[in-house]
Amino acid sequence: MTKETHISNGKVDTPSATQVLVRQLADDITSGKLVSGDPLPPERELMTSFAVSRTVVREAISALSARGLVESRPRYRPIVRGYDFDTSFNALSDIVSHLLLKENGARTLYDVRMFFEAALVRHAVTHARREHIAELRATMKRSLSSLDDHVAFDNADVDFHAVFYAIPGNPVFPAIQKAFVKWLYGHWQSMGRSRADNLVSYEGHVAIFNAVTDRDADAAAQALVAHLSETWGRMSSTFTPNDLT
Repeated sequence: MTKETHISNGKVDTPSATQVLVRQLADDITSGKLVSGDPLPPERELMTSFAVSRTVVREAISALSARGLVESRPRYRPIVRGYDFDTSFNALSDIVSHLLLKENGARTLYDVRMFFEAALVRHAVTHARREHIAELRATMKRSLSSLDDHVAFDNADVDFHAVFYAIPGNPVFPAIQKAFVKWLYGHWQSMGRSRADNLVSYEGHVAIFNAVTDRDADAAAQALVAHLSETWGRMSSTFTPNDLT
């Protein structure tokens, strides 16, 4: 394994063995030499191929996992994921997590979500097909049957909103939603909620659904904003004061 040198402030900087291995494995992933969905070669094979220690291999895998290029699982070899929209927004969601530490970060990002989804439901009014309406109806049925199960209810909630991200057929949009979900899911789960709270959220979905099926774009956007505003009113208690002001 060769190392490149760089000059910085008059000093020669030599990348560490871990940095070099990360770069070479990332190149193999982007070139297709390591195929998305396949496991990485075993640790010992990587140690031999690149003449590095087990520690270097594990540090490199950890770095690749942080970049979304591999998926690490306990007791299994890491799986190659490659570059795609999901990978890119997984990396972005880590940046978003840091932005949440900024003053008013949570409210700012939530407003982005609200603006984006209001546009999506408007689009759905004129572009939703029969199968999309069926998917929305199915997620609402799941929500209604899981009012006492917060995890199942939240999963159905995510799937309801996912339909609107899918309708335009743009592969970037579902990846954006996954980034929002990664950021928000823990806050959803940490909210103190009752069956009545979940019922209010369900009724918000009903209002959005009815407006979409009535082909009323203004009503759909208004219902979406009302629904997310109500949710924010409860979710905001899970953020620190600096996130909100």
